[in-house]
Amino acid sequence: MVAFALFAVAANPLFCLVGFVQLVGLLVAGAARFTEGTPYERAGQWACVVALGIVGTMCGATLQLGPGIATTSAVTLTLMTMIVIIEMPRRGAAS
Repeated sequence: MVAFALFAVAANPLFCLVGFVQLVGLLVAGAARFTEGTPYERAGQWACVVALGIVGTMCGATLQLGPGIATTSAVTLTLMTMIVIIEMPRRGAAS
């Protein structure tokens, strides 16, 4: 009976939606990096800005739901920001 109760909490549609939005946000941030230097760069940047806004809003809204879900939203927001900001050295680039 306890296992069923845990499954009911894990399958909460709201938590699943939050997780899905976080996953999409991370994918959009990664896609924004891949569009760098292409004709789609501006669209990738705008999509990333919109995704950052959505995940940031969700991060604030989930504070009401509990510390666990709010923390994962904050970590996702941080990861999205780091994916977009950090510049990695290119392989074979001349110094």
